[in-house]
Amino acid sequence: MIISRLSDYLREHRRASLNDMALSMDATPEALTAMLSVLERKGRVRKLDSGSSCGKSCCQCDPTAVQIYEWVTE
Repeated sequence: MIISRLSDYLREHRRASLNDMALSMDATPEALTAMLSVLERKGRVRKLDSGSSCGKSCCQCDPTAVQIYEWVTE
């Protein structure tokens, strides 16, 4: 099930952009957004404010255009 893969991905990476997750799971960002909403409601992830860093050191993305999610439970 993709929602469990999504949970595993975020648990492992702690923080990731929507685009990175979509690429990793071969899914559309729109499909993942719905699943991330479910995980948000359950208190397992949170969407970070616009301008937050994904945690990578490349700094090639415009932080205001990237949706970042963070795993919040163990």
